[in-house]
Amino acid sequence: MTTPLQVTARLRTPVTEHDHVRGPTDAPVTIVEYGDYQCPFCGQAHASLQEVLRERADTVRLVYRHFPIANLHPYAEMAAEAAEAAGRRGRFWEMHDWLYEHQEQLDRVHLMLGVEQLGLPVNEVDAEIGRHAGGDRIRHDFVSGIRSGVDASPTLFVNDTRHDGDFDLATLLATVDAATTT
Repeated sequence: MTTPLQVTARLRTPVTEHDHVRGPTDAPVTIVEYGDYQCPFCGQAHASLQEVLRERADTVRLVYRHFPIANLHPYAEMAAEAAEAAGRRGRFWEMHDWLYEHQEQLDRVHLMLGVEQLGLPVNEVDAEIGRHAGGDRIRHDFVSGIRSGVDASPTLFVNDTRHDGDFDLATLLATVDAATTT
């Protein structure tokens, strides 16, 4: 029996030109990650995904969507706002990587130091974070995750199918390789 609230294992919101995408657009494998910058498990998955992108550079593209779980991670939304502010300046992935590399330093003071390290305009970015300029985008990502059955971070979809396995490198490479042959 199915219910209207049944969790599905399929990505419900397709990847578009508005998504944050890293890797070749014609890659045979697309990984969509719903992540939270303050989540330690997302940090572990980030390291594995970086290596997957390196080892399967022609095979994989990565799409990142925000899924901040604010009741567990008080700095997650602010970090997502910083990533969006950087994205408006063409620097999303640089900020994204910085955030995961500095997960223990996501309070406003350290976040602004990171913005400065990346050469972004600190006062402008801080003002955008303060007025939640990226809020609509972050909410859109979050809602798209809920529609797809995301209930934790990180959640990965490989070619639109939810990946319920581990996030270690060997598992992800095996998953990508299997998806390449299907």
